[in-house]
Amino acid sequence: MTWKVERVPGRPLRRSDDDRLVLHLRLTRAGDQAADAELTLTPAEAEHLHAALCRALDGHPAPPSGPECRPSGHVTSGTARVVGRA
Repeated sequence: MTWKVERVPGRPLRRSDDDRLVLHLRLTRAGDQAADAELTLTPAEAEHLHAALCRALDGHPAPPSGPECRPSGHVTSGTARVVGRA
């Protein structure tokens, strides 16, 4: 039997009281809802996931309905690193 994990419709990503990021997920099997769960990430874990997703999506154009990314002003100069091709 195949399990499927997807975002819960209408439940946006949110910050918890302890500044973690909470993503609501739905687990289904064979079309029947099994459970809703929350994926909770620290800001550092979310940054690592963000970077991994960016690398995985590299070379694929963003869809017209895709969201904007964070403004560049959210990164402090002490943690910014630019990597590119010469």
